[in-house]
Amino acid sequence: MMKKKSIPASKPFLILFLCQIISALDVPLDLSQPPTITHQSPKDYIVDPRENIVIQCEAKGKPPPSFSWTRNGTHFDIDKDAQVTMKPNSGTLVINIMNGGKAEAYEGVYQCTARNERGAAISNNIVIRPSRSPLWTKEKLEPNQVREGDSLVLHCRPPVGLPPPIIFWMDNAFQRLPQSERVSQGLNGDLYFSNVQPEDTREDYICYARFNHTQTIQQKQPISVKVFSMDSLNDTIAANLSDTDIYGAKPATERQPVLLTPTGSTSTKVELRGNVLLLECIAAGLPTPVIRWIKEGGELPANRTFFENFKKTLKIIDVSEADSGNYKCIARNTLGSVHHVISVTVKAAPYWITAPRNLVLSPGEDGTLICRANGNPKPSISWLANGVPIAIAPEDPSRKVDGDTIIFSHVQERSSAVYQCNASNEYGYLLANAFVNVLAEPPRILTPANKLYQVIADSPALLDCAYFGSPKPEIEWFKGVKGSILRGNEYVFHDNGTLEIPVAQKDSTGTYTCVARNELGKIQNEVHLEIKDPTMIIKQPEYKVVQRYGQVSFECIIKHDSTLLPTVMWLKDNDELPDDERFLVGKDNLTIMNVTDKDDGTYTCIVNTTLDSVSASAVLTVVAAPPTPAIIYARPNPPFDLELTGQLERSIELSWIPGDENNSPITHFVIEYEDGLHEPGVWHYQTEVPGTQTTVQLKLSPYVNYSFRVIAVNKIGRSQPSEPSEQYLTKSASPDENPANVQGIGSEPDNLVITWESLKGFQSNGPGLQYKVSWRQKDVDDEWTSVIVANVSKYIVSGTPTFVPYEIKVQALNDLGYAPEPSEVIGHSGEDLPMVAPGNVQVHVINSTLAKVHWDPVPLKSVRGHLQGYKVYYWKVQSLSRRSRRHVEKKILTFRGNKTFGMLPGLEPYSSYKLNVRVVNGKGEGPASPDKVFKTPEGVPSSPSYLKITNPTLDSLTLEWGSPTHPNGVLTSYILKFQPINNTHELGPLVEIRIPANESSLILKNLNYSTRYKFYFNAQTSVGSGSQITEEAVTIMDEGKMAGILRPAVGAGKGYSEILFATSPVMHTVRPTFYKVQPLYPRIRNVTTAAAETYANISWEYEGPDHANFYVEYGVAGSKEDWKKEIVNGSRSFFVLKGLTPGTAYKVRVGAEGLSGFRSSEDVFETGPAMASRQVDIATQGWFIGLMCAVALLILILLIVCFIRRNKGGKYPVKEKEDAHADPEIQPMKEDDGTFGEYRSLESDAEDHKPLKKGSRTPSDRTVKKEDSDDSLVDYGEGVNGQFNEDGSFIGQYSGKKEKEPAEGNESSEAPSPVNAMNSFV
Repeated sequence: MMKKKSIPASKPFLILFLCQIISALDVPLDLSQPPTITHQSPKDYIVDPRENIVIQCEAKGKPPPSFSWTRNGTHFDIDKDAQVTMKPNSGTLVINIMNGGKAEAYEGVYQCTARNERGAAISNNIVIRPSRSPLWTKEKLEPNQVREGDSLVLHCRPPVGLPPPIIFWMDNAFQRLPQSERVSQGLNGDLYFSNVQPEDTREDYICYARFNHTQTIQQKQPISVKVFSMDSLNDTIAANLSDTDIYGAKPATERQPVLLTPTGSTSTKVELRGNVLLLECIAAGLPTPVIRWIKEGGELPANRTFFENFKKTLKIIDVSEADSGNYKCIARNTLGSVHHVISVTVKAAPYWITAPRNLVLSPGEDGTLICRANGNPKPSISWLANGVPIAIAPEDPSRKVDGDTIIFSHVQERSSAVYQCNASNEYGYLLANAFVNVLAEPPRILTPANKLYQVIADSPALLDCAYFGSPKPEIEWFKGVKGSILRGNEYVFHDNGTLEIPVAQKDSTGTYTCVARNELGKIQNEVHLEIKDPTMIIKQPEYKVVQRYGQVSFECIIKHDSTLLPTVMWLKDNDELPDDERFLVGKDNLTIMNVTDKDDGTYTCIVNTTLDSVSASAVLTVVAAPPTPAIIYARPNPPFDLELTGQLERSIELSWIPGDENNSPITHFVIEYEDGLHEPGVWHYQTEVPGTQTTVQLKLSPYVNYSFRVIAVNKIGRSQPSEPSEQYLTKSASPDENPANVQGIGSEPDNLVITWESLKGFQSNGPGLQYKVSWRQKDVDDEWTSVIVANVSKYIVSGTPTFVPYEIKVQALNDLGYAPEPSEVIGHSGEDLPMVAPGNVQVHVINSTLAKVHWDPVPLKSVRGHLQGYKVYYWKVQSLSRRSRRHVEKKILTFRGNKTFGMLPGLEPYSSYKLNVRVVNGKGEGPASPDKVFKTPEGVPSSPSYLKITNPTLDSLTLEWGSPTHPNGVLTSYILKFQPINNTHELGPLVEIRIPANESSLILKNLNYSTRYKFYFNAQTSVGSGSQITEEAVTIMDEGKMAGILRPAVGAGKGYSEILFATSPVMHTVRPTFYKVQPLYPRIRNVTTAAAETYANISWEYEGPDHANFYVEYGVAGSKEDWKKEIVNGSRSFFVLKGLTPGTAYKVRVGAEGLSGFRSSEDVFETGPAMASRQVDIATQGWFIGLMCAVALLILILLIVCFIRRNKGGKYPVKEKEDAHADPEIQPMKEDDGTFGEYRSLESDAEDHKPLKKGSRTPSDRTVKKEDSDDSLVDYGEGVNGQFNEDGSFIGQYSGKKEKEPAEGNESSEAPSPVNAMNSFV
């Protein structure tokens, strides 16, 4: 087959066609087929007890399946429970909790069955459990008094929730408590102090438990810690003893480490395959111990090992059975160490090796269902037929069960059924449905008739002929109406019916006919092919250099096919051009006016057509104007007058006089030497000294004829070298050192090549330099074999065994003697190719483009060399629905080291692959393992390639679209949604239309005239819906005046704009506007509010282009008054509305300016009621005490007046009027003691209800919304309904209303809330 030329525009079409190979295996939806479960809830389903429970079960089939449920193994009659409903045409259950239902009443194990006349499919067992966030148990916390240097553990002991809470420690100011090697939080939530210090003294150690599922936060009562320093303890002792007493506490004594957790010397842990392994060691000691982790008998796995919590926690991700073993943590300080060994065992829940797949057979054919799984322990395999154990299911003579395989022979239509495979062990189970569908169908061609294909010349052309039939039809292609059948090497015939022309030429243009036939019939279809000229840039932009504030221009002149309309786009540094009027984009050039330094960069011209794309780039360099003259700085002049003094055998003193420094101080001097005996003319670096120093003591080597020179250095550079000093010859001596970098590496399987770095001339220390080379086989009682060689750097030992270790040493010697005894190194004789292949190769398909391959390591003895790693060869054998031969391109992935698994990326969906694994050493590759076959599943499509809206009339619009660039399967349909937009940018009702997959256009009628509509369009496969493309269009107001509306053009971050044009009555010619569809249409979602009395915090999530400018609109709910608008500064995703009326319902929405008035949906919230106080402890405030005294004095005066008037005989019912009009906040004085009743009740209240001290918190079980703003606590600290996340930021509104708690009777000791900080006044 011819080699394909890589052309970018052809790649989408290649993927489009090759992804359609699955069509031969998928049954069209209009044919009978058993049910298939398409969507279901997770096995372990934890639900929010405050929200409705939705248990999903969706299935497809022909006829459409009916649904039933079991609960805890028995039939669940939903008709008898008013709270439970089933969605129409679906098996999904909705349990109404929000209208009186209790989530706890619906706990249990649920299973869905989808059934039609051809079989029954079942879902997993879905375990429903409501989440729980209980309150903290009541406990009395005693203050912790600790001596400086001692260890301390503050216990959190959070309530047991479902799922378990996240624990964190904070102070009264909602700031995270700082953690370090000395102070850290353990995995159980406790706070550990290896040793306490005086700065640890505080009264607000608060443990928080965040329950994510219900979005609630509970807090423990603050814990007090007081650390007694030695100085303060001595002062206390001195104050209580007489002068004659001996006193004085010892200073904090250092002590060796002791493990705080875990206890003992050993422990065990079991973890499941694929999970995260967490091991923890926390130690006490002074100084603070340092933790180190090792694995006994092995290495910690590379790339999967992480250290957390200051190395106190060992984290290994994606654990496998190979990670089992003993892990040792060692805590060490200057006084000693302690260790703990954790024995880890990795078990495995069942995982698929080969999951059963659907079978479509014609009557009389044979087939098999295979179900293979692995796990630890090994899972058991059981089969069911239509949800019933196969042992008690109705007999089928065509079926035979053989362990993990069901064999079908000579099937008939009654053999159609759904089979379930269950693989289970003590750690879990896998359940898979696979149907056998027996059909007899004549051929049908699914590709639309007369479909037009356009291809760039010299690129591949793929003509589709998607088909179905049972038995499988044969496909033939013809060119022209009466042409002969196509054959030969210039064509490739794919098994899915696609005809591939690897290199399409101009003469390939024409009509092609596809014929499909089987024993039940014959059908044909015609498609058309057009070949286009490629787009080229004939004048590319060139490199430019321009001075600041100048002007520059780049050219980009193109040539293209006359039938294709190109669009030219310019980028700067691979991003859009700045939104700056200085950038002028012409027809074939880009001009930049008034250039600044920010314009420096790479500019790219991109030319796009519907079929291809080309680009060219050039660099712009911006330079400054010539600088003004300045002081001349220069390198220093060279030093001079060098003198040698104090000559000794191994040292000498050198002095010099510096030269002129030329306006830049000398920073340092560099001293170099020349060895006139061994390397004359070559200067070497000796040392350097500061610029203030002019003498230096130099160390010398024996048997060297030295000369020295000095170089001065300043900030400008180095001076010229000084003149050399006089020469000085040192005496000879035996070598001081041995050769470095000694190695033993065999070049052949039967030799050992010993190499080393020869000593330099001055290192020889004397004449007659030689080397003594010694070797012996390691771990064998052999004597050393030695040989003395001349001054070389290599020696070859022959006749060695293959790849065995040797001990090697090389010693230098000269005429005066030997160097010191050398150290030994380990080398190996020559390697040979590995002998065996890796075994037990297994493949786990993760998704449609990614698979994971596992293998057992090759024994090291069989590697016969240094293990370099493993190579995985894999190649695509065929698509699952084609059998034609084609060029096989093998891909190779190399995994370094002793890895036993690897990931295979970039796979094609729904294809059959083969792979094998080979071990690699320094010699090469070993034999390949047996080829392993695996298959990839179908995926979801990308967005349609374009959506074009044309031919607007008074009441209709024409929509045209392109198939998805990446369908990733068989397109089942298109989904079109649209809604009108009024003049205030409000969205009308949403209409949804499902369109067959073979359509490419649609006329929408009965629309409103002169109305803007927004369209959302996406494609679907059997797996699900793809991403959507969005457009807007307007119906015209007067057909006589307006001929149409152009498609919106997308500006650089400016939203969509509408272009109107008029036409003459005779002819209308329009130059189309081309644009790039945004990859993600902007949207604002999850608008949430947290309301207080007079303000509310609004937060939202935004998806779309960067740098959007947001605004918030709000108004009174139900009111017809205009919306009020507030601009949001910057691109923040939160805003605070102030000045609201307490106890009022408001509506709110969020928009983004410049995005066609794009807005979020409306949200409604209600401000809190007006509060009498801000929930601070006013009983301790000075103004409150003064007010109470004034009120008491006023009441006393009134009583005196009443008493006087009563004595005068007047009647004044003071008591009745006070009882009738008493202020609820101010009670009259009691006659017995004259105190205020309300104020006195505070002082005498029960201990659990005393006013909290400054910074304390009141209990709260209110919920936190998931996606609110993370504004600072300081800005919103006065809120009545606010709450905070773990780092103290505002995260949303607590549900429920404030109510005063009774003084007694509440036995739950819920911890103070981080929200209602001062809610202590009753």
